[in-house]
Formats: sequence, structure tokens, C-alpha cells
Amino acid sequence: MDNISIAGRCIGPEVPPFIIAEMSGNHNKSLARALEIVDAAKKTGAHALKLQTYTADTMTLEVIKEDFSIKGENSLWKGQHLYRLYQQAYTPWEWHKPIFDRCKELGIIGFSTPFDETAVDFLESLDVPCYKIASFENIDIPLIRKVASTGKPMIISTGMATVAELDEAVRTAKEAGCQNIILLKCTSTYPATPENTNILTIPHMKELFQCQVGLSDHTMGIGTAVASVALGATIIEKHFTLSREDGGVDAAFSMEPNEMKALVIESYRAWQSLGEINYGATNSEKSSLQFRRSLYVSNDMNKGDIFTKENLRVIRPGLGLAPKYYDVVIGKKVNQDVKKGTPVKWSLLG
Repeated sequence: MDNISIAGRCIGPEVPPFIIAEMSGNHNKSLARALEIVDAAKKTGAHALKLQTYTADTMTLEVIKEDFSIKGENSLWKGQHLYRLYQQAYTPWEWHKPIFDRCKELGIIGFSTPFDETAVDFLESLDVPCYKIASFENIDIPLIRKVASTGKPMIISTGMATVAELDEAVRTAKEAGCQNIILLKCTSTYPATPENTNILTIPHMKELFQCQVGLSDHTMGIGTAVASVALGATIIEKHFTLSREDGGVDAAFSMEPNEMKALVIESYRAWQSLGEINYGATNSEKSSLQFRRSLYVSNDMNKGDIFTKENLRVIRPGLGLAPKYYDVVIGKKVNQDVKKGTPVKWSLLG
């Protein structure tokens, strides 16, 4: 797959994974805290800090009805009404510029997920370098068309989407002017469990849609995310907070700074380990070849003595004949006196 450039940063299989720290509502209604999160994300080595751009009114209706309440037994937000939840979680639009300015100051890429067309227009006024489409919006074809019309790279989370729905989203984006598309395998539960993450979908999705694929990961820890790199993930997105103990709408499944730092390090190591298909000794292994096993004289022998199980052994180091010649050498005579510890060579045989 071709590399994609976002704000001068190359994204693709030939470079380490692009790590996105998702702030979401973890600012807890404090701009000062939001800026602290940017600072912390930079210190972890994350490459980008992402916001979500919406208001309660652009997300839903101010209606207190059962349809507009969260009923899932295992949901972190069970019993809450959508409008009130989004009022609590949203990032004030006037905070976006200072947050993005801090990102630029620190050399970390700042961008956002728009949830309606007004959010796209607003983010365009701030000249964001790319856009993210959330899983719940990957069926919002008008929104995808609007984002694609900017011509900027688009990252699309695929949670819940069927192959047909993803095909429609990708075709819409391309037809509307976006050629740089990255899909993120995503399980839209909060938190998600590893057994429901199905990251084997990553290479299949990559082949099916002929684009880069990454992971939007809501599992706890870093194991799933690191494993995704081995399957070709070029982007990893994780929710990020200063401390889960501080609470907040997304805190329970968000990473803390030490965890994000570990993800950056271990995903880089996973990428390094991919290498290429290789058999035989690598350059770094060549010095270890001498510690393979080979044939050695294990007792002093006089000229004319015959090799037996008592005076011929397969041991380390590997400076003698290969072990596969053991049966060939047994029964042969030596043509000279030989000391214990001598590597067996063809020149010793009479």
C-alpha cells in the first residue's frame, strides 16, 4: 500500500505505527486539563492528539424519552440520556484552537472527529491536516461526502459496519475527492474485550479495500494493539487520560501516560521485528554459528585407531564436521596421532 502523509508525517508499512491519543471527554470540562493532556501525550511519544467536535445539539435532540436513553446492562453510561451525556462530554469549540496551537508548539499532530457538516466547516477554518470518522458515523454518507470534499486524508473507524456498508463509505469518499483513506478495525464496546476484537480482520480488510488499515482499540492494556502491528496495522488509536482515578465519561477505558508510553515503545519494537521473510543465519547471527554442534575427538587417539562411540562425540562448538557425518566417520581410521578436543576434519581420516 502507498504511504500517506499527514502534516508531513509519513504513515505506512515502511515506517513505525502512527500512535493517536484520543482525548474525547477526558478534559473533564477544563481547558487547563485539556492542555495538560496534550503535554502528557507528547511526553509519551504519541504522534497525534485527537479531539471530537460536536455539541449536544449536533448529536441528538433534547428529548427525555426512552429512545434517547442508554439501556445496555454493561454500558458505562447506563441510564443516561444522550443529550445530557453529550453536554457533559463535548469539547467546547472555542477550546479547539488553543489545543491545536499547543500541539503545533510541541510538534504533535492535532486533528479531530467531526460529527456533522458544521463541525467540518469549523475544523476547516482551523486547517486541520486530516479527519477521523467515528464508528457510529461510518454510515453517515452525507458526512463522509462532506469530509471527502476537503481532499484531506480520512481515517474511518469500522465498528459495527458490514462489508457492504464499508464499501459504500469507501466508494463515497473516493468519488467525493478523498484518495487517502485509512480504515481502523474497531469494536464499538467500551471497554472492548480481546476475544471480541477479531484483529485477523486487519489483513483481510487491507486486501478487500486496497488501503491501509489500523486499529481503534478500546481494550485494556497494550497486548491487542501490539499484536495488530504484526497483522499490518499502520495506525493505533487509544483513548488517553492523565489518570483513570480522576473520572470522566471515558476514563474507565482510557490509557494513562505510562501505558501510552509503553504502547509507543512496544508497537515500535513489534514493527521492527517484522523484517522480511528470511532463512539461514542473519548477519547478526553469523558469529553464533561456531556454537552449533559438530564432530570432535573425545579421547586421545593414536595413528591407525578407529573412531568409535567412545572417542567420537557430537558437541559444541561447531568447528568440526557437521553431525550428519557421524555415521560416516564411525569405523574410519585416523591417519595421525590426535589429541582430545580436536575438531574432526576429512583430512584426519586415513
